[in-house]
Amino acid sequence: MIVLRREIGDVLRDARQRQGRTLREVSSAARVSLGYLSEVERGQKEASSELLASICEALAVPLSIVLREVSDRVAVAEGLLIPDTVPAELVGAVGDLGRDWARARGELARVG
Repeated sequence: MIVLRREIGDVLRDARQRQGRTLREVSSAARVSLGYLSEVERGQKEASSELLASICEALAVPLSIVLREVSDRVAVAEGLLIPDTVPAELVGAVGDLGRDWARARGELARVG
């Protein structure tokens, strides 16, 4: 069974570890207790949308990127095929932001 809070926690932990940051550093920046952040990362607690936004801000990772990575993980668990590209019309519409988004997503996608 897919447990959304575990997927969210895994994505947040992966982002933090890739940055070489400790739970203490991120919990301080996000203004959340170290214990609670640890429980969120381990999938033991559901993060509210406000808390999730605060953690994402502390990690300097857009909430949309975290949610996209979670969505991709869920889709893979469901056996769905996920395109690994940003549609040309989207890149054209947002210019450099589209390339930055694609690059950031690629960095988040490297797990396990």
